[in-house]
Amino acid sequence: MYLTIEETADYLELSTTDIVRLIREKQIRTLSDGETILIYKEQFNLYLREIEKYKKELQEYLDEPIPEDIDIKDED
Repeated sequence: MYLTIEETADYLELSTTDIVRLIREKQIRTLSDGETILIYKEQFNLYLREIEKYKKELQEYLDEPIPEDIDIKDED
């Protein structure tokens, strides 16, 4: 499935100027039909899966309780 720049911006939750910048930097591959720039949606699936995996791992790390330090001495 192919998306326009605006649809891609909505899909990735970025601004259209960010999408245009990424296209200019050749970070996003495009096709052109002469009038419209089209972007293949599937090229983002791996990126989105990795972002979700990172978010999940970060949340698991943040949810982990802080272990008690066995070297702490009670001075009172």
